Amino acid sequence: MRKIVLVLHPSRKEAHQLANELVPNLRKIGFEVATTSEGINETEKLSEIEILSVAKNAELILVLGGDGTILRGAELAHGSQTPVLGINLGHVGFLAQIERPSNSELIKAIESKSYQVEKRMTLSYRVERKEKVVSEGWALNEVAIERNTESMIELFVQIDQRPLSRWGCDGVICATPTGSTAYAFSAGGPVVWPDVDALVLLPLAAHALFSDPMVVSPQSVIAIDVESEVGVISADGLRKVQLLEGDRVVLTSERSFISLAHIDNVTFTDRLVAKFKLPVDGWRGK
Repeated sequence: MRKIVLVLHPSRKEAHQLANELVPNLRKIGFEVATTSEGINETEKLSEIEILSVAKNAELILVLGGDGTILRGAELAHGSQTPVLGINLGHVGFLAQIERPSNSELIKAIESKSYQVEKRMTLSYRVERKEKVVSEGWALNEVAIERNTESMIELFVQIDQRPLSRWGCDGVICATPTGSTAYAFSAGGPVVWPDVDALVLLPLAAHALFSDPMVVSPQSVIAIDVESEVGVISADGLRKVQLLEGDRVVLTSERSFISLAHIDNVTFTDRLVAKFKLPVDGWRGK
C-alpha cells in the first residue's frame, strides 16, 4: 500500500478535525496513514523514533498546521526525498499553500501526485570544543548563535579561513534562502528567492562600525568563535545547544535538500505579496 505520514499542529483542534475527515478518504484510495498524534482514527500510531524510519520511505508527509509544524515535518523528511506538503491552518506562511484547498481537491492531488515539488537548501552546523565535535545538526531556515545572559556575546567571525570581524552583539544568524523570510527577515535581513544559491549572514544589534547583513556563497565555510563565557546555538528554534567560551561553530550548506510540495501553481513573488499584503499598485495608487 501507498503510505503517508501525517503531522499535526499539537494544540489546534482544526488540525485534528481535518485529519479525521481526510484519513478515511485517503484509506479509500489505497493509502496507509501513520502519525504520532493521538485521537486520529484509522491511522497507525507510532512513536517519534518509529515515525522517522517510516517517513523516509513514505510517498508524502502531509502537514496540517503552520510553518512551525512544517519544520517538524521537514525533520522527518531530512535525508530522504520524501516531499512535505503543508496545509496552512493559521496565518499565510511561506512554506505552506497560500489558499487551503478543499478536501476533495487535496485527496485528488495526493492520489494522482499532481503537486509540484521544490528543492530547498539546508544548512549544516557543528560545534567544536577543544578540537572535538560535541554537537552537529542541520536547519532548513536558520542557525542562530545568541547570548543567553543579559550581557552581549562576543563572537569572532571568519569566512573561508579569513577573519571578517569581531562583534559584541546579541548574536548572529546564518539563514538559507528559505529562512531569509523568517527570523533573519525580522532582524533586518534581505529577502532571498528560494532558488538562489546563497546564505545570509546577519549580526544582531552588533556594537561595530560594520554590522550589515551579508550574502555569502553556499560554498563558503563560516566559522564563529565564542569569546564569551556562555551562549546558545539554535537550529530552526527546534534544536538548542549551550555554548562555552572557546567553542567554535562551523556552518556550511548541506548537500541534501528538503522537498516542499505545493498543489497551487503560485510563484514566490505571489507568496511575498500575500504574506505582507503588499500594495502592488504602489502607495500612490494606480
